[in-house]
Amino acid sequence: MSIEPIIRYGKTDLQEFEELITQKLAIAQNDLDELRSSLVHYSGNGTDDTSFSSHNMEEGNGSLEREELMMLATRQEKFILQLKNALLRIHNGTYGVCSVTGELIPKARLLSVPHATMSMQGKQQEPGPN
Repeated sequence: MSIEPIIRYGKTDLQEFEELITQKLAIAQNDLDELRSSLVHYSGNGTDDTSFSSHNMEEGNGSLEREELMMLATRQEKFILQLKNALLRIHNGTYGVCSVTGELIPKARLLSVPHATMSMQGKQQEPGPN
């Protein structure tokens, strides 16, 4: 009985991925901070919008913009969490291994999507929503 060795990325590759993820994490955190700042701007407690005027109909997009900012902030928070989880996988030795197939995710995929947990083959094998 032969046991196949588990293939993992080497130290040099992992350092490259860690640097890339750390850079993306800093940018993502900065973007989230800007989104939060914009949300604070939109949630002011002023009375500018309490009296009805024809401008209110034209400026009704304020709540839509706020809702869009909230959705973007939520997506950004999720992305940041995915990047942090990728760093954890680097440190615990599981980074770059497809969670479906158990095979190594190609380096090109990880360079373009460094928080990926599945290879393209794994994504195709993953069961879809019921």
